[in-house]
Amino acid sequence: MRTRNFGGLIMKKAIAEFIGTFALVLIGCGTIVVGGMAAGATAINELAIALAFGLSIVAMAYGIGQISGCHVNPAVSFGVFAAGRMTVEELLTYWVAQVAGAVVAALVLYLILSGKASGWNGALGQTTWSEYNALSAFIFELIGTFLFLVCILGVTQRGAPVELAGIVIGLSLAAIHLAGINISGSSVNPARSLGPAIVGFAHNPEALKQIWLYILAPLLGAGAAGYLFRAGVLSAETIIPARGEGVSDVPPAASAPREDRPRRRRS
Repeated sequence: MRTRNFGGLIMKKAIAEFIGTFALVLIGCGTIVVGGMAAGATAINELAIALAFGLSIVAMAYGIGQISGCHVNPAVSFGVFAAGRMTVEELLTYWVAQVAGAVVAALVLYLILSGKASGWNGALGQTTWSEYNALSAFIFELIGTFLFLVCILGVTQRGAPVELAGIVIGLSLAAIHLAGINISGSSVNPARSLGPAIVGFAHNPEALKQIWLYILAPLLGAGAAGYLFRAGVLSAETIIPARGEGVSDVPPAASAPREDRPRRRRS
């Protein structure tokens, strides 16, 4: 019975991660492509793109956060794993669901854009580096993901004001995108880069050739952040208040430390 319940919980988390990653890629990459084809008042800039990704995270954090933690990013899951907050089985399940969600979202976006009356150039919001070299892009993706995970792991640890976690995480992603869009395309998410690169290979084969950077750099940055939390360097010592006496004592799902019983304030 316990095995069956555990399997059902894993499946719920996988479905949540699929939906969350699907939403992130569809809305974020859709904003890049649809807005990029517009002109005048309907055209978009880097701020609009950054907000599209950030607000998608905010929405999904409150929609699926209590089920899966709303990682919607293989690098985030790896950072959570490195911090000791999830198992290998959960990590692999999350990765499969996230990549699947990104690929399906790119396919849906492809179908939508194919119906544009005036035509469409085949772009799906792929991430590549061009104006800056590979080293610059690698450094930004690594550091950007590291800082993103410091925010995520910090705001979801025991004692943090977790009710605000979704807003804080979404805004931090928007800020990272504002800094990095013109450097690396600002992915900090292997699934977000992989989905459009696979589906849009015919239009932009270079994106798939460069995908190694958008997988390796974010994983290294996330792993470093996770290690610092697991080693206690960035872990808070706060003992959380009893329920009803302050901030919530149950951080969102898998992003939270895995303990059977939450600690209480000492009287």
